[in-house]
Amino acid sequence: MNTMTGANAYARVSVESAVLSAGQAQLTTLLFDGALSALACARLYIGNGDIAARGRNLSKAMDIIDNGLKRPLLDWPEDPLAQQLTALYDYVIFRLLQANLHQDIAAISEAETLLGDIASGWKESLRIASGGNEP
Repeated sequence: MNTMTGANAYARVSVESAVLSAGQAQLTTLLFDGALSALACARLYIGNGDIAARGRNLSKAMDIIDNGLKRPLLDWPEDPLAQQLTALYDYVIFRLLQANLHQDIAAISEAETLLGDIASGWKESLRIASGGNEP
């Protein structure tokens, strides 16, 4: 097994272990981190001209946003915050579809900024809920 294959396998096991041992709050944090990581990779792949890798990473980010972050909000259809977040996630996914279609780095950057702001708010709410300690 070469070094990169071993490192990739170790990283995969590490992520799987983190997901299996995470509570709902930590899982949401991992989802944000995963989506943001995929967006950063997609932006780099646009710059490198790697169309297949760009598409895989944008698809990964959209899947995380749609099925991981947005789907649980559908359980609260009357909640105004859930409605606003759902609409924002739909907009981010729309921008990522545009980014993929037009190789638009600015659309990815906009999505990263929006998702990063939501993630920062989420992490800050966890910090406050834990009494000011890191979650």
